[in-house]
Amino acid sequence: MSSPGQSSADITDDIRGNIRDQALKLGFDAVGFSGPDSGDTAKRLGDYISSGYHGDMGWMETTQERRQSPRGLWPDVKSIIAVGMNYGPDEDPLLLQGHPDRAVVSAYARGRDYHDVLKKQLRQLARSIAEDWSCEVKLFVDTAPVMEKPIAQQAGLGWQGKHTNLVSREFGSWLFLGEVFTTLDLGPDVPMQDHCGGCHRCIDACPTAAFPAPYKLDARRCISYLTIEHGGHIPREFRIPMGNRIYGCDDCLAVCPWNKFATPTPHDALMPHIHLRRPRLKDFAALDDASFRQVFSGSPVKRLGRDRFVRNVLIAIGNSGDVSLGASARALLEDASPLVRAMAVWALARLLTTEAFETLREEFAHADPDPKVRGEWAAG
Repeated sequence: MSSPGQSSADITDDIRGNIRDQALKLGFDAVGFSGPDSGDTAKRLGDYISSGYHGDMGWMETTQERRQSPRGLWPDVKSIIAVGMNYGPDEDPLLLQGHPDRAVVSAYARGRDYHDVLKKQLRQLARSIAEDWSCEVKLFVDTAPVMEKPIAQQAGLGWQGKHTNLVSREFGSWLFLGEVFTTLDLGPDVPMQDHCGGCHRCIDACPTAAFPAPYKLDARRCISYLTIEHGGHIPREFRIPMGNRIYGCDDCLAVCPWNKFATPTPHDALMPHIHLRRPRLKDFAALDDASFRQVFSGSPVKRLGRDRFVRNVLIAIGNSGDVSLGASARALLEDASPLVRAMAVWALARLLTTEAFETLREEFAHADPDPKVRGEWAAG
């Protein structure tokens, strides 16, 4: 609360300090303040969508007008409190790529769903702000058309690297983001400057050449998009580069030199579940819908659905070079999902001898009602 004789600037500083302290006590690891101005976000977003880089994510286009500015989402907003929570992995996220019988799940999805974790804490912060200073608030955790990374950069939490993700000098690539919009005028922090310099490790590390230029991502080529957002059959040109990545991809994040300052997450809820530390492909391939929902209860992986998940697992099985995993693919040739059947065929074509594959083709190909599955049989 203000004291007699305090200037308005001093009062604002006190409020900001109070909010920052509250956020840190609630478990957030980074806090900053941004104004509602969007800078060049609208132009960058428009260029991205007009280039078609958003792929099947049609919601980006339908929400473009609201997404391009915080005021487009809420005209009354005067300030934005941006928060970050450290989800730093406790081991190299790329480690399991050297174990082709195992499944690689992106580091962000190995613990509890971060939406739930952050939103619980943000609600407490937003409620306290509204009660203490009689203002209006709205909170967001990747649940509305909010350009979180540009806001985080404006609030000084980090900068958007050449891979388009946020990079923090303190936490490297590993920050979950959330925002509280408010009618309080808190003034902005100094935006974080770009510290990528001449480095281009993230661009070089991409297995599918998804960066047409620094600071530009073509989602249609990105393994994270293909394994999570893309609902159909994954194009053939990307299947082998996927390796054993079955949910997301951390390659561009993991190679960033700023990760040398990162520390493992201190938050129990964000630590990896035991079944996602060294998961076996054959175990995941055996999941039906009920067991999939049980295994991934409370996980962001659950929203993918069993069929797309097993589609990804079968691509990894095809890339494994492990003939023993052929039995897992063979068991799915009569699965109810054409997505699953098609990738079972592709995996078997990669693992079996020509003679063994031909035997299966004679048994199954003509009877399959789906043309894309028959196409996989024909392509061999």
